[in-house]
Amino acid sequence: MEDRFKRQGMISWHELMTGDVEGAKKFYAELLGWGFQEFPMEEGGSYWVVKVGEEEVGGIMGTPPDAAGVPPHWGLYITVDNVDATVKKAEKMGAMVLVPPMDIPKVGRFAVLQDPQGAAFAIITYLAEM
Repeated sequence: MEDRFKRQGMISWHELMTGDVEGAKKFYAELLGWGFQEFPMEEGGSYWVVKVGEEEVGGIMGTPPDAAGVPPHWGLYITVDNVDATVKKAEKMGAMVLVPPMDIPKVGRFAVLQDPQGAAFAIITYLAEM
């Protein structure tokens, strides 16, 4: 596993959530030369891993039903040693929990926070066997 997936504080993943996955894939493939690899999601639909050559650098996903109305946006994931402990610390420091800690099957545990200035970001602890 690469260092960015296991070292506290590293920005490890970038993800686009959009209502037009195919349009986004076409745009970024033509603009930047990105490739994509499809991964079916357990709850239905597909997750598209963004690849630069053979390196996986991010993902694209459709807007889930519980996020209807949220505009398309890029988000980032920051690796932490312990998601639950980091959420508790962030709340004490004035952050708001937008998505509580939950597991992503075969990936790890994550949460989405909003810092005291209003910027949203995700934190994640990856499974060791990734």
